[in-house]
Amino acid sequence: MAKEQLTSEALRTPNGVFSQATTIEATGRLVFVSGMTARRPDGSIVGVGDVTEQTRQVCENVQAAVKAAGGTLDDVCRVDVYVRNMEDFAKIHEVRAQYFHEPLPASTMVEVSKLAHPDYLIEISAIAVIP
Repeated sequence: MAKEQLTSEALRTPNGVFSQATTIEATGRLVFVSGMTARRPDGSIVGVGDVTEQTRQVCENVQAAVKAAGGTLDDVCRVDVYVRNMEDFAKIHEVRAQYFHEPLPASTMVEVSKLAHPDYLIEISAIAVIP
């Protein structure tokens, strides 16, 4: 079951760590990862005020959730990213590039005025298909 990154010349090339679209045969285990934040297992928040450190912790948390289902980040087909400041786009994608590799998942990033805790700068939810 291979994930495939789709591209179309009719669409602009993405300027971040994501694909225009991702396809995968729907055979396997679908895993829906809830929005992950920069909380450690002990409940403390990593990197208060530092989107790079928070993004790293969020990616680690998404990875842990997918691993608990028997998969890896390579099985992630879609991520939704909620950020407090869209100006952090480049910093976030610099970290994402360390975790997500081609074929890249499809992705949406939106700026929001608030997240569940005032110290959160980013939250990511994901969908994975595990063979």
